[in-house]
Amino acid sequence: MGQSSANLEILLKTDNILSRAEKLREQSHYQQALRLFRKALQAYTQQQDREEMFQCMMSLGDTLRMTGNFDLAEKSYADAIKIAVQTNSPVKVADAKVGLGLSLRAQGKWKKALQLIRESKRIYRKKDDRQGIAFTLWAEAGALRIKGDIRDALKTYKESYGIFQSLKDLQGAGYCLCGLGGASRIAGLFKDSLKYYIAANRLFSGIKDTFGKAYSYCGIGNAYRMLNDYKNAFAYFTKAIRLYKKIGDKVSCAYTLWGLSTTYKMVGKLKNAHDLLMKAMALFKTTKDPRGIIYCKLGLGEISLLTGKKAFAKRRLSTARNESGKHGFAVEGCYAKTLMSFLTDSEIETSCYNQLGLRLKFRALPLNFP
Repeated sequence: MGQSSANLEILLKTDNILSRAEKLREQSHYQQALRLFRKALQAYTQQQDREEMFQCMMSLGDTLRMTGNFDLAEKSYADAIKIAVQTNSPVKVADAKVGLGLSLRAQGKWKKALQLIRESKRIYRKKDDRQGIAFTLWAEAGALRIKGDIRDALKTYKESYGIFQSLKDLQGAGYCLCGLGGASRIAGLFKDSLKYYIAANRLFSGIKDTFGKAYSYCGIGNAYRMLNDYKNAFAYFTKAIRLYKKIGDKVSCAYTLWGLSTTYKMVGKLKNAHDLLMKAMALFKTTKDPRGIIYCKLGLGEISLLTGKKAFAKRRLSTARNESGKHGFAVEGCYAKTLMSFLTDSEIETSCYNQLGLRLKFRALPLNFP
């Protein structure tokens, strides 16, 4: 009786730790949440409570992914898959596979990510799990965007958004709006991009989602940049960076630094642009994001072109082009080809954008890449 009572007390205490961790994660206090999730996982493992072990592993994976620790996130999701298989729970396996797919997606491994995400989507459809279907569609759309299939990405984001709206899932709808904003920007639909991001920001502000606000601020900044409104671009990038630093998100901060760097480049402040690219590059290397590294190499190569350092430019741009090909990043490959056409007197390369269905035209340096 005494042992049973002690076990119950431990379980209740651990449940309280897990609850506190979830609340901290919802408030974007990721580092504090991680400490508590690890503490809870250790306690549940000692108790051999597989249900709660799975929950902790998933929450750890989600939080590690949000902070750019993709290797550790992968391990958490892989451990969660093992637990889900042992408990014969197909839906839990699907949940963990989506998380693993998102971690791989963030590291540019979009082919494997799509495979895992679509496997999960099939399970959710079989179970008629509309929340799961909406989430996997959103995840799939992001992987398609990285691949460079922007038309299908837009279509898939819209499908996901419709389901999230019908479920009255405001957070899910907000992330779809951000996805639509990003994909629209790459497609060359800059006014649409701004519209989607502003709608997302309004929604995230309403539900007090700090990460969502930062994400949409960055998107608004990029949309204004593409509309040549650099004053507003600077203002919104600054807002985004402030929030990302507060919550400790290295990944999103790196992409915001890239956007800010590009804005400085467009107004002729090349030293500022160069310094920000170096900071972004360091973060991308930390998070092992090949796509982000490619963007930085493209930016550094272009700055070299603008300052007459053609040899350095050629080296950087050739590397960016080759790495884009290796990873199957179609859009970034186009950017590299466009910049490399400035190394010679040949016609500026823009045909590959038409093949991808993107309304992008570049005529002279500096280039305002979406």
